Amino acid sequence: MELLVRYLDRSDSIGSTMTQDSSLMKEATLRDDLRYYFMSPCEKYKARGQKPWKLGVQILKIVMITTQLILFGLNNQLVVSYKEENTIALKNLFLKDYSGVDEDDYCVSVYSQQRVYDSLYYVMDQYSQLGRLTVGPISYAEDEEGRFLPLVICKQFYKRGSVEPSDETYDIDAELEKACMSFNPKTVNQWRSQNSSFFDLDFYRLVDVEITFQLKGINLQTVRSRELPDCYSFYVTITFDNRCHSGMVKISLDTDSISNACRDWKISGTAQKNTHYLLVFDGFIILVCITSAILCTRSIVLAVRLLQRFSRFLNENYNRKVCEDDQREFLNCWYLLIIFSDLLAIVGSILKMEIQAKSLTSYDVCSIFLGTSTLMVWVGVIRYLGYFEKYNVLLLTMKAAFPKVLRFCCCAGMIYLGYTFCGWIVLGPYHEKFEGLSRVAECLFSLVNGDDMFTTFAQLKDKNTLVWVFSRVYLYSFISLFIYMVLSLFIAIITDAYETIKNYQMNGFPMTDLQKFLLEQKDFPVAEEGSQTDINVGYSTFCCCRRVPENDDIILIS
Repeated sequence: MELLVRYLDRSDSIGSTMTQDSSLMKEATLRDDLRYYFMSPCEKYKARGQKPWKLGVQILKIVMITTQLILFGLNNQLVVSYKEENTIALKNLFLKDYSGVDEDDYCVSVYSQQRVYDSLYYVMDQYSQLGRLTVGPISYAEDEEGRFLPLVICKQFYKRGSVEPSDETYDIDAELEKACMSFNPKTVNQWRSQNSSFFDLDFYRLVDVEITFQLKGINLQTVRSRELPDCYSFYVTITFDNRCHSGMVKISLDTDSISNACRDWKISGTAQKNTHYLLVFDGFIILVCITSAILCTRSIVLAVRLLQRFSRFLNENYNRKVCEDDQREFLNCWYLLIIFSDLLAIVGSILKMEIQAKSLTSYDVCSIFLGTSTLMVWVGVIRYLGYFEKYNVLLLTMKAAFPKVLRFCCCAGMIYLGYTFCGWIVLGPYHEKFEGLSRVAECLFSLVNGDDMFTTFAQLKDKNTLVWVFSRVYLYSFISLFIYMVLSLFIAIITDAYETIKNYQMNGFPMTDLQKFLLEQKDFPVAEEGSQTDINVGYSTFCCCRRVPENDDIILIS
């Protein structure tokens, strides 16, 4: 019996020892996997010889996406310059006495009835002989049957009315009527003589006259950059605005251009070959972005699995859950940023390929996708600079100060909006910088940064003494409040976060359960609610970038 008892005790001891050894082995394996996951690419290469494929892909992607953006930007500049110069050319062609500079939000203003008639006839005469006047590849638009699209003139006026300013009497029917006529550019003189009554304008009833026509053009300058030219449709609108009935008729010319693929074209040289090379280059960028997104997704999946293993370890051995700070350690937002930038780059590259092949003309949409993806790719470089302590101060300071800055901006924004609405309603009629809400907000923002202060004071019309005095109180109080108090407090918040980071770097960072586990510390005290200071709680957002020494090794939590 004694032998049986000793045998059973020995068996239990051996089983307990084996279980303990197995538990220790799992703990050591988990610790090694966590340490390896949080290492920098260089440390991973030194530890296990794993080549930094993900880092290499990111460097390659930065170079290629930046090159793609530069090439597209140079081409886009040619498109924008062509549209702008074409608009200037049309204004000089169709607007009588146009000086080359717009007067305000309109191009030309006239003050007599004869000048209005002269300007109307001038537009029609210039349109009828466009082919002999223009020096650019612009011509009349044609319909499907090859006939020129007509020029359309519409006048809008009050249905009935009589005005006698000398007697201070008027009789106006506010209902608006609209009459339109159209003519072929080749029959302008005949059309004008046959419809002379159409130009008998009652100026006290006239609201506006609108002339619309469509032109075709080809942007040949892209041949210089060895790309296929685009064909354009220009929708031109010339408006004679008499809504104010103030004695001044404002004449403005607006163009809406749409680019499309030319129907029939033939070009010799290297333009077509260059297009094929660019399409191959864009396709390779899409492949690199897909690879980058797959590698980052794989890292996120690995992080989730490690978090589950670490959570089970704490639950089984210490009967506690992983704190939120440690959970955020595994959720690497940089990977999400990179994946999002990859998706934008893929969509932008596809749009660029369509534009390059002349199947699409959405330059603005493509620019937004490519520009945003390039921005995020370069911002993502900060992640790798964060592995070096001396380069990590900016990132840590931004993360530490962001919550406080956000709360501070919400409070300051209420005051800012109040000044915006007040300035718009009071100073809008007397100051051009306060005519609209967006312009008021822009003006006040420039004042906060010390720009254009004297001009803002000097441009106010001093016809109304009460408004002039109010403007001085308004501007002085805003500048004093926001520059001396709000802006100073804003800088103080960021400075305080920076000083906190410097103090942590010298004296050590607060440690979470994850860092204690990596340092093989066995104590995991339960944190009481409200026991941490606001600084320690705020620090949890950037603990992912600190270094934890263990003997002679440096482990980066990222």
